[in-house]
Amino acid sequence: MNGPSRTFQHPQKEKVGFPSYTIPEILYEDNHLIAVNKRASDLVQTDKTLDTPMTDAIKEYIKREYNKPGDVFLGVIHRLDRPVSGVVLFAKTSKALDRMNKRFREREIEKKYWAVVKEKPPKDADHLTSYIKKNARQNKSYLYNNFVEGSQLAELKYQLIGASDRFYLLEVELLTGRHHQIRAQLAAIGCPIRGDLKYGFPRANPDVSISLHARFLSFQHPVKDELITIVANPPSDPVWDFFVKAF
Repeated sequence: MNGPSRTFQHPQKEKVGFPSYTIPEILYEDNHLIAVNKRASDLVQTDKTLDTPMTDAIKEYIKREYNKPGDVFLGVIHRLDRPVSGVVLFAKTSKALDRMNKRFREREIEKKYWAVVKEKPPKDADHLTSYIKKNARQNKSYLYNNFVEGSQLAELKYQLIGASDRFYLLEVELLTGRHHQIRAQLAAIGCPIRGDLKYGFPRANPDVSISLHARFLSFQHPVKDELITIVANPPSDPVWDFFVKAF
């Protein structure tokens, strides 16, 4: 990628959305994009629950912060599962949304996640490839060695980057963005993510999160000739805090 490079990490304050809801910390913001460090409890978009989604709260923040009249545009570029934390990027203009959607489709985005697992993976680093199919009724995805009707190719790379006396830390580079892909593919090699009952971890986390965090997002800015790299700290708990200290 051409152009200068800028890295953004760990802002000093949070921004307020609705009175009853504080939006996550803002990691990056300009006239075209806004990135936040999603908490595990946050809902990216409206669903069947009545909870306030981040989209509504961020729109309210933009409206108040910049005294914008009328409706505020905010485009969802990508999503994270509700129990997952980390970088989520939104578009503040339709031009940015269209261009970023194209970058995601054409795999011009570098995405890395941290995952805490109980078991050491069979290899310290590997490239996992399978086919994945979502079961909408169960809200769960299943893996296949070969293509089956309705399935999609799923690829990721992982590397073992840390260990404690109880857990292992994997860095995952996501090459395709499928439903529950990291969760399903790590579970398939005997490494379900800490707290992820749906994919075989035996116990829930106290806050009902799973220990999967969107750590790193790097992309060419949709308008400026600039490489943007955004890094987000994991939420604070004893397990995450142990691993963060190593970095």
